[in-house]
Amino acid sequence: MTEHILTLDCAEAPGIVYEVSRFLLEHGCDIVDNQQFGDRRDGHFFMRVCFASTGGEDDTGALRRDFAAVASRFAMRWHLEPARTRRRVLIMVSRYGHCLNDLLFRARSGDLPADVVAVVSNHRDHEALVGSYGVPFVHIPVTAATKQSAEDELLRVVEEFDAELVVLARYMQVLSDGLCTRLAGRAINIHHSFLPSFKGAKPYHQAYEHGVKVVGATAHYVTADLDEGPIIAQEVTAVDHTHTPEDLVAVGRDTESAALVRAVRWHCEGRVVVHGRRTVVLH
Repeated sequence: MTEHILTLDCAEAPGIVYEVSRFLLEHGCDIVDNQQFGDRRDGHFFMRVCFASTGGEDDTGALRRDFAAVASRFAMRWHLEPARTRRRVLIMVSRYGHCLNDLLFRARSGDLPADVVAVVSNHRDHEALVGSYGVPFVHIPVTAATKQSAEDELLRVVEEFDAELVVLARYMQVLSDGLCTRLAGRAINIHHSFLPSFKGAKPYHQAYEHGVKVVGATAHYVTADLDEGPIIAQEVTAVDHTHTPEDLVAVGRDTESAALVRAVRWHCEGRVVVHGRRTVVLH
């Protein structure tokens, strides 16, 4: 038996679950796990089914071909693939390496269903770290004068390594609108959740001066609206007056790493569906 994942969304209508279940039964498949959500406000339906088939991974093409008829009947957006599929991930980083290190470790240890195919940075600070994991490191410097050529080079690297997902693990350069469009739905960013309150340099130090009571982080899809893309995961930790600015920075590193790895995992497992400005995460 080989497990597959089917993810779909469409306008709400009677009979969707029945037709999906009947299709799987008629093809000799056994449902292992199912999550679904009907958004009554929008009249939209979301579903993720993990099922076991007897035909092995060679059966994937036939399942896709046959399910197309069901999907067409309900005008579904859908994706079907073997559950063991590992995403090809390209990580981008600047000088802060905590999120990068966490992702590299989790991917190598098998905690993430992902293969890190390359790391791109506008600095060389983490070249040795990346090399220790046996992952290609690509240095692409960025200045105001070279921004366009740097983005062209980045796209070339994404294509060269056939990256399915780009993760901005504290990459401190703003991507152009055109690049955001090219990477729509397959680029994830992480930032502190103080925005828009504390912008610019040293946000945690600014937060300390204002006596914040929580430190958080938000992982979201990249869009042309800076730091306002559809949210995938968030993490919050309580703090108090005893925390120094340096303590807040340390707590921030942990929350950023936790939120980002959760978002990357959910994306790689096919649990995230973008619907307008929101996401539905099917746990």
